[in-house]
Amino acid sequence: MANRAKPKNYVMISAVAERFEIHPQTLRLYEREGLIKPPRSSGNTRLYDEETIRRLEIILSLTREMGVNLAGVEVVLNMREQMKQMRQELDDVFDQVRAELNERKATAERAHALVKVESGPLVKR
Repeated sequence: MANRAKPKNYVMISAVAERFEIHPQTLRLYEREGLIKPPRSSGNTRLYDEETIRRLEIILSLTREMGVNLAGVEVVLNMREQMKQMRQELDDVFDQVRAELNERKATAERAHALVKVESGPLVKR
């Protein structure tokens, strides 16, 4: 069975504005400032997906609850993205180290085995 991607759910700008009690022009401003990048339909309508809505929630939390201005929001969002990339890079390094350790462990176990098993094609003697 093929692995299918989960279909994305999209919400129109009016529904997002109503949900978060924000004017649609404010959402457009956030887009102009590069804080959000909602996907567009073939008719160029803004469609808010889950990722964009999560990002909007962060923006609203920063501005409403913490009093951060839009320039500060941009800095925070950029730092979050850099941290996400660094976390992924660290995960990749840890995966490489784990693989190397597993390989060394397997090599050591083969070297210290009571019965030596030779690698290569099987030969009847």
